Amino acid sequence: MTELICIRCPIGCRLMVTDFLTVSGNQCKHGMEYAIEEMTAPKRIVTSLIKLIGADEPLSVKTEVPIPKELIFNVLEEIKKLRLQAPVEIGTVLIENILGTGVNIIATKTVK
Repeated sequence: MTELICIRCPIGCRLMVTDFLTVSGNQCKHGMEYAIEEMTAPKRIVTSLIKLIGADEPLSVKTEVPIPKELIFNVLEEIKKLRLQAPVEIGTVLIENILGTGVNIIATKTVK
């Protein structure tokens, strides 16, 4: 049996998951969905900062949607290769289809 804390809503249910993916402890359907995904194919949103040429502050970036957990460090390596010039607007796609995942890396703020 595996114990998880659900992060899909503010309640933070304590979930118990059996080897057969039976979930208990959830107060809503999101807990069951979270537990099954976490046990079979965990995903995370990746966030990072990059230095911009011509700016005094870094640019925050993220994946538009969660990616498979095992790709996090590879995605961070690709983000680290970015060399961008200021200004950059929030929502700008900086890397399309990173590592063939179908997920874009976007700017999460505007830097002048």
